[in-house]
Amino acid sequence: MSSDFEGYEQDFAVLTAEITSKISRVPRLPPDEKKQMVANVEKQLEEAKELLEQMDLEVREIPPQSRGMYSNRMRSYKQEMGKLETDFKRSRIAYSDEVRNELLGDDGNSSENQRAHLLDNTERLERSSRRLEAGYQIAVETEQIGQEMLENLSHDREKIQRARERLRETDANLGKSSRILTGMLRRIIQNRILLVILGIIVVITILMAITFFVRRH
Repeated sequence: MSSDFEGYEQDFAVLTAEITSKISRVPRLPPDEKKQMVANVEKQLEEAKELLEQMDLEVREIPPQSRGMYSNRMRSYKQEMGKLETDFKRSRIAYSDEVRNELLGDDGNSSENQRAHLLDNTERLERSSRRLEAGYQIAVETEQIGQEMLENLSHDREKIQRARERLRETDANLGKSSRILTGMLRRIIQNRILLVILGIIVVITILMAITFFVRRH
C-alpha cells in the first residue's frame, strides 16, 4: 500500500513541477499560445486533483496508529495544490489585456497603479490565508496529539487494571495454597503423634509381656 502512495507522490511531484513551469510562462505568451497553455494547465490541474483523491483513499486504508505522518503529507500537498490554483488565477488575471482593460480602464499610469494595488491586496489576502491555514494545521495536529495521548492513557489504564486483577487473583491463589499447606501440616503432625502413641503402646505391651513371662519362670 505504501508503495502505491509513494508512486502517486512521485507522479504528483512531477505534475506540479510542470504546472508551475507553465504558469510562469503564461504571461509572456502571445494570446493564441496563451489560450492553449491555459487549457493545458487546467487539464493538468484536474489530473493533479485526481492524484490527490487517489492518495487520500490510500491514506484512509492505513491503520490509525500509522496514519499521522501520511495525513500531514496530504495536508502539505493540498496546500501546494491550493497555491498552484491561486498562482494560475493570478497569472491569468494580472496579465490578461481583456480583463485588465475591463477592470482598470485604458489610462496607462493609472491602470498600472491600480493593477499594482490590486496585486498587493491579493498578496495580502494570500498571506492571511496562509497564516489561517497554518493555524488550522497546528490546531489539527494538536488535536491529533491530544487524541493519541488520550488513547495511550486509556491503554495504560487498561494495563494497570489488568495487572491489579492479576495481583488479586495471585493473592487469592496464595491464600488458598496457604490454607491447603496448613491443613496438610496439621494432618502430618496428627499422623506423627498417632504413630508415636502407637509406638509407645506397642513398647509398653512388649515390656509387660516380657515382665509377665519372666515372673512365671
